[in-house]
Amino acid sequence: MNAPLQPTSLQDVLAFAAHHAVTSRSEGGDLHPAAGVEQLRALFDIPLDTTPRDAVAVLAELVEAAKPGLSATTAPGFLSWVIGGSHPAGVAADWLTSAWGQNAAIYQCAPSAAVAEEVASKWLLELLALPSDCSVGFTTGATMAAFTCLSTARLAIFDRLGIRIEECGLAGAPPMEIFIGEDAHVTNFAALRYLGFGSDHIRRIACNDAGTFELPALASAMEDSTAAAKIVIGQAGQMISGAFDDLTALSRLCREHRAWLHVDGAFGMWVRASERLRYLAQGAELADSWSVDGHKWLQLPYDCGFAITRHAQYHRRAMTMDASYLTRDERDGRHPSDYVPELSRRARGFPAWVMMQVLGRDGVGQMVERHCAAASALAARIAGIDGVELCHEATINQLALRFTGLDDAQGDALTRTMTDRLNATGRHFLKTALWRGRTIMRVSIMGHETDAEAVVGLARDIEALCRDYAAAANAPLPATIET
Repeated sequence: MNAPLQPTSLQDVLAFAAHHAVTSRSEGGDLHPAAGVEQLRALFDIPLDTTPRDAVAVLAELVEAAKPGLSATTAPGFLSWVIGGSHPAGVAADWLTSAWGQNAAIYQCAPSAAVAEEVASKWLLELLALPSDCSVGFTTGATMAAFTCLSTARLAIFDRLGIRIEECGLAGAPPMEIFIGEDAHVTNFAALRYLGFGSDHIRRIACNDAGTFELPALASAMEDSTAAAKIVIGQAGQMISGAFDDLTALSRLCREHRAWLHVDGAFGMWVRASERLRYLAQGAELADSWSVDGHKWLQLPYDCGFAITRHAQYHRRAMTMDASYLTRDERDGRHPSDYVPELSRRARGFPAWVMMQVLGRDGVGQMVERHCAAASALAARIAGIDGVELCHEATINQLALRFTGLDDAQGDALTRTMTDRLNATGRHFLKTALWRGRTIMRVSIMGHETDAEAVVGLARDIEALCRDYAAAANAPLPATIET
């Protein structure tokens, strides 16, 4: 039988991990993984030893195997997808969470974890300017936050109709219709599918050029609906454009039709931490529930999300698990697992508590403002460069760019090629996507280390590429960018 790690061994393995964490962030270099999948498989797929091995030696092998396949997601030039930068303070708190080994299920199992979540929940509601009596569940991310909120919505709506689905299940319930924009994030559709809502339950509503609801189309669809049970899913921060639904108008429609309003605010809800930008999400406080990511603009290490609803009683009813061995006492504090789908779960309240204290109320808002200002500055630079165009109005931190060719097909090919050339510099990490049937290059300014210098550098490289392309008059693009 293996002997427990001795204190010196524990110190050795943690010291090794800390040293590598520091050096890996300060080394610089190419932001992209250097190895392909077959090389990575060869590095990881080593024989499993029959006898115990030295932990530091195994960790050293992990570093060597993983290093060629790591994306520099914490670097200033990482501008792809919508990924936070894992702030060092959050990482340190996350390490302590792992070292303490707390299972944040019921209060008696992890009292400190339970209270940390309770207090962090209070601070979160203050930051997002949401009603103080809302309940909060700490999830793996916005996907499970949406699942949790929509589970709560389903229970509450049917309960108000006199149908207890805890007893009769969905087989005894009338049809429910969900109204969601065509351009909503895919995780919302996934959460609905997990909850048993098929395409026949979902009304996909036309969206405008920014990817948010065409309100007349939504109003007409709700008016035509004969379903007694309705959910509307709005957006605070569309994934491509960063645009916001008119949440006040959505709330008014939902009141008229006795519908539940859920807001997907994975990253966009954080503008409410800024007094200057809060107007963009005006009306969000009127919704019934919200899904928000902590590993985006709060810069928590992966993974952390928040399921928030103003209907705490239904929230607990939808999620609570009970058994004789899950000991509870009236003197206990909050039970974290009452608000999420998991029983065994990570104590996510510790890093959240730390990051809210480290950044402070003003610090979160200032970071959001800094990133949005950088996006606006990049958009202004792009407007002055021939050969590239912005596909939408700059709203917050999201931009979609397209390099212009002689026709749509050439423009698509050119956008892919230009993105590859920008990535080849090693200074940027960018990806393409499809928007309105055309290829775009997405720019997402999210990491806490991303600053004006990174954005100016990207604009400079785009300008150089476009200049070289124009000069070559359709000749092959240069392999490198001259700066």
